[in-house]
Amino acid sequence: MKNKTGLILAILLPLQFVAIKIASGYPTFIENWYSNGVYPYISSVMRFSLGFLPFSLGDLLYCFLIFSLLRWLYFRIKYRLRNVNIWIIDSLAFLSIIYACFHIFWGLNYYRLPLHKTLKIKNTYTTEELVLLTETLIKKSNEIHSNLVENDSLKVPYDFTKNELLKKTVEGYDYLSKDYPKLTYNGNSLKRSLFSIPLTYMGFNGYLNPLTNEAQVNTQILAYKIPTTASHEIGHQLGFAKENEANFIACLATMKNPDPYFRYSGFTFALRYCLNELYLRDQCKADELIKKIHPGILENFKEVRIFWEEHQNPLEPFFQFTYNGFLKANNQQEGMKSYSYVVALLVNYFDDVENAF
Repeated sequence: MKNKTGLILAILLPLQFVAIKIASGYPTFIENWYSNGVYPYISSVMRFSLGFLPFSLGDLLYCFLIFSLLRWLYFRIKYRLRNVNIWIIDSLAFLSIIYACFHIFWGLNYYRLPLHKTLKIKNTYTTEELVLLTETLIKKSNEIHSNLVENDSLKVPYDFTKNELLKKTVEGYDYLSKDYPKLTYNGNSLKRSLFSIPLTYMGFNGYLNPLTNEAQVNTQILAYKIPTTASHEIGHQLGFAKENEANFIACLATMKNPDPYFRYSGFTFALRYCLNELYLRDQCKADELIKKIHPGILENFKEVRIFWEEHQNPLEPFFQFTYNGFLKANNQQEGMKSYSYVVALLVNYFDDVENAF
């Protein structure tokens, strides 16, 4: 009976690949039936049932899976790959279960309608529109910066504990949901990752565990980056699987937060995206606008760059390459480099820049 069950699960694996491929061609169906239908209930149940735990069950699950994999490899080598047919079927059966859980619990959100279509905005913009938004973001960033420090040459200090920042992130979504009901966040399951140190050397700020729906934040990163990172991971929990869309949600969540430190993180986060894109389109104009930014803001940017430079290691490119491949395999053709779409969402969502903020 066990062998028969394993064989059935193994056969279902390629059938799942085909089913997902077919489903990916119907984003409206995914949007209505899954992302706005079944998924909110799945996500809420998982968040409410696991959110109360003071630790990440998902991280422990990953530890167990890694240990099981190493144990499996040990015995395959020890017994010199005996019973090849059996362990191949068992392996495919296991992958079939993981693949199904990934898509049922969260992964189908990769194939929902692009966010610009649900927001009913354009996904293109002119350089002039980009310049206008960038100038507005510089003005707002400078304004908030001046309210947080004594002079414009000082970087903004974040004298919060990491737990306080996570709590304020959740509270910020309470304010955001008043204007954007679809971003209502109930059932707090935002946690410090047990893998924060390894994540730092892998080059990641955080991640969502799709099997437990716990949002993990790398709390080794600078406190200045935690508001946008934590908001980004909650965006994933709410069903925005694509990195660029979760980054846009993070911009909304932090720029609308009543806490000025969160607004500072949000506006400067959006500003960096716009500057990066403007630099690709018009380097001279980007250099001109950078001169208008308070030196203290540039110091915050600099400390982030230095932080990641200090944690670079020979294996980081491998992890980045692997994750980039994962994103491309899940309907994100630009992989991790998706600045343009984030900027398109920002430009077109805040098209009336004079009154947007």
